[in-house]
Amino acid sequence: MTTSGRRRGLRLLRPGMAWGLLPAQDCIKPIKVDKRLGSGVAKIHIEDDGSYFQVSQARGTQKLEKAKISLNDCLACSGCVTSAESVLIIQQSHEELRKILNANKVAVPDQQKLVVISVSPQSVASLAARFQLNPTDTSRKLTSFFKKIGVHYVFDTAFSRNFSLLESQREFVQRFQSQANSGQALPVLASACPGWICYAEKTHGSFLLPHLSTVRSPQQVMGALVKDFFAQQQHLTPDRLYHVTVMPCYDKKLEASRPDFFNQEFQTRDVDCVITTGEMFKLLEEEGVSFPDLEPAPLDVLSSCASAEEPTSHRGGGSGGYLEHVFRHAAWELFGIHVAEVTYKPLRNKDFQEVTLERDGQVLLHFATAYGFRNIQNLVQKLRRGRCPYHYVEVMACPSGCLNGGGQLRALDGHSKELLQQVERLYGEVRTQEPRDVPGVQKLYRHWLQGEGSNRAGHLLYTQYHAVEKASFGFSIKW
Repeated sequence: MTTSGRRRGLRLLRPGMAWGLLPAQDCIKPIKVDKRLGSGVAKIHIEDDGSYFQVSQARGTQKLEKAKISLNDCLACSGCVTSAESVLIIQQSHEELRKILNANKVAVPDQQKLVVISVSPQSVASLAARFQLNPTDTSRKLTSFFKKIGVHYVFDTAFSRNFSLLESQREFVQRFQSQANSGQALPVLASACPGWICYAEKTHGSFLLPHLSTVRSPQQVMGALVKDFFAQQQHLTPDRLYHVTVMPCYDKKLEASRPDFFNQEFQTRDVDCVITTGEMFKLLEEEGVSFPDLEPAPLDVLSSCASAEEPTSHRGGGSGGYLEHVFRHAAWELFGIHVAEVTYKPLRNKDFQEVTLERDGQVLLHFATAYGFRNIQNLVQKLRRGRCPYHYVEVMACPSGCLNGGGQLRALDGHSKELLQQVERLYGEVRTQEPRDVPGVQKLYRHWLQGEGSNRAGHLLYTQYHAVEKASFGFSIKW
């Protein structure tokens, strides 16, 4: 196997110094390799103790050091970072949160960080299933726990998702109406899943970029809310806040580390640290907390007009409801048709479903969901062949979507299907609201974003994507 092609079952890390290409089961140990082989061939030999040796005719046998990688080195090929207990992921773990909280205890007031936690509804549902609680009690007990260990504010990312959904609606209608003259193509492909985005940028590059929605995900909208709006409310510069999100997905760490979400002026990220649901559970264990016995505390609010009595959610499934919100909005805005309920038609599997809007036998809108890389690859092939019939596709890298994210808690007894069904049921118990009707949203559009469709809204609620050139190695490796 040479590095000229990527093959299923292998993991490839792009070169910072130069990286080893290892079998899938060993991808959790990235290694430094010698780049001075020219056109020679090197073999990697793995000892029983896990040590790696590079063997070449030119330089003989050399022991290889374990390499330190950052999240920017990940190709999101199939979750090597997800399973990597020996990969050193810099500044993206619950240990980093603990360091900040400990530093605050000894720092003088003007050197302390204001610590803000934003919790995803999917993580709440997973923890609720583990502790046999309802989502509202779980959210309140999480808030109580964070406040006890020194966190100052705890928010629900369902609030920031209101903006992601509203802007996704607006963006689709604009693209649909101007598709003949726009450089942005149909179908619009949802972009809230960073695993899918990483794959799109690094595998299909400029071919897929015109199709991607440019609306920020709820995590990154929350990053803008916290580091811009909330920082102003607290009379602090963005670098004085430390913002942590609790997410169902390891790839959210990749998203937070994107240069697009880094404030050059204040040298700070919109989201400083992402911890997964599993890492959140580990933090609870390490703190010796009996979670069910915690006294509940209300969630905090970003806007004085919002209510924090209980968490809220959105209709349309556990991955954010993008298809449903965009479909219903587009049906009304474009064709004057009110859609009360969206009917899904499963195709080859439950993770690939279609939704259509018809009138007098004519298909007006054709939407789909594509979850998991098997369905994503089929979708991309249809696009490449010019045979994709859809106007909009909700794309998620994980089979079954975000509630089954790689960072979620796993079944202790191996009954993963039953656990997922329980998590889905709990997620569905949360009261839903229409994004436009959520208290505080319209006020923030007026006063923080200077109106819907403004330049400021475009800057803070949208992003851009970049085609990434495939890694080029100066050597080849054979097995």
